[in-house]
Amino acid sequence: MDRALELAMLGSGHVSPNPMVGCVIVYEGQIIGEGWHKKYGDWHAEVNAINDVSQEDLFKLEDATVYVTLEPCSHFGKTPPCADLLVAKKVKRVVVCNDDPNPLVAGKGIQKLRAAGIEVTTGVLAEKGRQLNIRFFTFFEKKRPYIILKWAETADGFVADENKHPLSISGKQSRMLGHQWRAQEDAILVGTNTALNDNPQLNTRLWTGPNPTRVVLDRTLRLPTTLNLFDNSQKTLCYNAFKNEESQETSFVQIDFDENFLEHFLQDLYQRKIQSLLVEGGTVLLQTFLNEGKFDEVRIFKSPLMITRGTEAPLLSAGLKFDKQITVGDDIFWRYIA
Repeated sequence: MDRALELAMLGSGHVSPNPMVGCVIVYEGQIIGEGWHKKYGDWHAEVNAINDVSQEDLFKLEDATVYVTLEPCSHFGKTPPCADLLVAKKVKRVVVCNDDPNPLVAGKGIQKLRAAGIEVTTGVLAEKGRQLNIRFFTFFEKKRPYIILKWAETADGFVADENKHPLSISGKQSRMLGHQWRAQEDAILVGTNTALNDNPQLNTRLWTGPNPTRVVLDRTLRLPTTLNLFDNSQKTLCYNAFKNEESQETSFVQIDFDENFLEHFLQDLYQRKIQSLLVEGGTVLLQTFLNEGKFDEVRIFKSPLMITRGTEAPLLSAGLKFDKQITVGDDIFWRYIA
């Protein structure tokens, strides 16, 4: 199962909104096939693992054990049900890391295997598998994206200078790591002020990987269309209080900006099947998420830079669990989990 989880990770950044899944087929203590879900819409891990079995070893499938990190699907989606494939191949045993929280599956795949006489074991390395697909589980369990709050602050606790001008706080290695994170998440969010003051591109130019969907909150539609956010270079959603205007790359989405606007916003992202959101907004936007408890992780780069005056960094919520501290170039990276 450890090997299957390693394989599953190879799909990071390429399979959403599907989960990362790995599969290993074992016969008499030897691995005879491996596979993982490589890209959304392509074959699932079980299919790729079976296709990896050599022609001379195909007969061994009826006495093989299939280790898979997530319950085999039981419904027709982009591809046929994997549970049906395992039944057709008459495998002897299936070992599952996690049950699938998707209501379309949710135990039906395991039920189908057992009904066919296949021995099924579940819950092997379950916590490790859950952490691998924490975005997928959060999406179905909390009915919202997995939310990461991220910022860089100076050694004296500021995120911008006193005039709110763009300020290079974190070092080169930290910025590169930040772009790697962008490639791993479905969407990235900034607020109106950050869009105006920084004119960000919100892409992965410092890393090889897919660009996230850009998201900006612009209640009164005061952002000029000359900003990088509106260059149609990648999918962009602009949430506002006045208009709906869908297009292939840049769409305007109308929501209520009342006291529950964050709920309205996250519900729309959920309906769009966006499973993870990286928030890189300014202090006001980040503090809103912190105050309302709508987050799962906080990632902070602490720079050695001192500026003495400026825009103060967000205040962390009480009860946050400190998870790790590592050195990244000249910066210190802190991670907290809700």
